[in-house]
Amino acid sequence: MISALELGLVYAVMALGVYLTFRILNFPDLTVDGSYTSGAATAAILITNGTHWALAMVAAFFVGTAAGLITGLLHTKGKIDGLLAGILTMIALYSVNLRIMGGANIPLLGQDTLFSGLAGFGVGRNWQSVAVLFVLVFVLKLVLDWFLHTDMGLALQATGDNEEMIRSYGVSTDRMKILGLMLSNGLVALCGSAMAQYQGFSDISMGIGLILVGLASVIVGQAIFGTRTVFIATFAVIVGAVLYRVIIQLALNAGLNPNDMKLISAALVVLALLLPQFGIAKRLSIRSRATADSSSPAAVDAEADAPTPQEATRA
Repeated sequence: MISALELGLVYAVMALGVYLTFRILNFPDLTVDGSYTSGAATAAILITNGTHWALAMVAAFFVGTAAGLITGLLHTKGKIDGLLAGILTMIALYSVNLRIMGGANIPLLGQDTLFSGLAGFGVGRNWQSVAVLFVLVFVLKLVLDWFLHTDMGLALQATGDNEEMIRSYGVSTDRMKILGLMLSNGLVALCGSAMAQYQGFSDISMGIGLILVGLASVIVGQAIFGTRTVFIATFAVIVGAVLYRVIIQLALNAGLNPNDMKLISAALVVLALLLPQFGIAKRLSIRSRATADSSSPAAVDAEADAPTPQEATRA
């Protein structure tokens, strides 16, 4: 269970990036399958060549932003459909990642990494590591929350909500889309660099189907907590990523084949999308509104003014 929690918190960084495009920009970005591996490949090759793991992770973040920039330019300047632009960049990154690594994989055994650094400070692979990872991810979440409340962040949110409206205020929606894609893929690549250090190697196929993990984290988390505010929405993404890994771990412990992980992920996303259609949430919201209305001052006054049965009979 400890490993599932650790993996969930690492994946939460990637899920925050998917949240930016999927929820904030309303953009179906498939670049993440390639930029995730780009971050892992960049960090792995730099660490094996003597670069400190922290600098390697910063470099991975900027490599991810470059991938998002390409997708953004293809979409905004090249007028290519967003879904197709992401697919084109993802395909191109496969060859780029092979060039970066010089092969299909790079081992990191015996290298100084984020997790060996934590071990050097006495943080073991137990609840201590889970607590440290949670603090690091939560700080990143707070930074993202702060950014989304700045003028630029609000313009980014408005671009996803109503592009024509925010354009009428003189905001360049093309720049906002490019910025959102860069930040999103930067976070995804940062997650890839952390995952390479966690598992001890970088592999060319480690990003295949990653978008499904990100969508599952976002949809499952926000199906539970909702999206009332940015703080709650981003926290829900983190919880969703952890729940996703815990559910996967429980499914594997129950005897399911590891080859069925993608099938399980797809089933989770479908379930999270179908739950609102069952009407449970709707009935609860209607009931809560009815309760609130009945306890309102207007309802109390109306009830007080209503005639009693005796008065009605006399009338």
